[in-house]
Amino acid sequence: MRPAAGDARRIGRVAVAAAAEALLVALALSSFVFAAFRWLPGDPARLVLGDEASDAAVSRLRGHLHLDEPLSSQYLRFLRGLMTLDLGDSFRRPGTGAMAEVLSALRPTVELSALAVAMGATFGVGAALMATGPWLRPALRDWVDRALVLGAAVPLIALAPVLTWALAARARVVPLPGDPQAGLEGLLFASGLLSVPLGAHVGRVARAALADLGREAFLTVARAKGGRPLRVWLLHALPCVAGPIVTVVASQLGALLGGAVVLERLFERWGLGTLILQAYAARDLPVLEGAVVAAGVLFVAAQMLGTALHAAVDPRVRGGLE
Repeated sequence: MRPAAGDARRIGRVAVAAAAEALLVALALSSFVFAAFRWLPGDPARLVLGDEASDAAVSRLRGHLHLDEPLSSQYLRFLRGLMTLDLGDSFRRPGTGAMAEVLSALRPTVELSALAVAMGATFGVGAALMATGPWLRPALRDWVDRALVLGAAVPLIALAPVLTWALAARARVVPLPGDPQAGLEGLLFASGLLSVPLGAHVGRVARAALADLGREAFLTVARAKGGRPLRVWLLHALPCVAGPIVTVVASQLGALLGGAVVLERLFERWGLGTLILQAYAARDLPVLEGAVVAAGVLFVAAQMLGTALHAAVDPRVRGGLE
């Protein structure tokens, strides 16, 4: 029991350290967003209202945005607004809180990204098992390898429209991802598109790790005891390569979240990507600030989760992070 308790304490220390680091990164990101909208050339109030606005209107908006206060007071007000989820009202929709709009857009993005991670990891591990295990002929294994290379090489912004045209517009076997009536099927199709690059990277890393592991003696012993090939690979080999799989998933989370933002705009799905572009076009400063910070915090949280999961499955990582 003592080693298990020691492992639990080490995992706890790693989680606390990762959370503290994530908070510092989120604070730095929030500070950068605050500075970017105030230190760049031009008056934010004038940018919102346009060059034709009167000086009186600009002055009123500056007071509403507290731009006439000292910079330190503005910064503290901004941080307090983030902590209390109150950055004021949206300019585009008076009476609606800016953070309320951000939170409404955050949920679809999280759903899309989380489902894409699950599908990508599942597809990648499945492809690695097919390309490594004894149940496929060498020629078919080569085709699986080629498919993984192709999935990793083709940009999502090119792959998504082609597959959507072929499967949704021509064959009509799946609904259009941006159709409000598509429901779960549309979400699954959009997540499947987003999962292709991640699945390809996971498959290539898992395949290499399983190929190196296939020559280990403990797998030979497991086969000699009568274990079926699939059982041997799933119960004995796959847990040993969990660390590299979690590592590649964590390293690809930034690209995946960026792909989610692009995919949302490409298919006009509601999410953070669509909200950021709409707020930018309307010069909706409170919503734009909140959405950019939310996107950054989502990325930081995903990275922290990946680090914690890697530490949970690999004792060497726990020792290195302590």
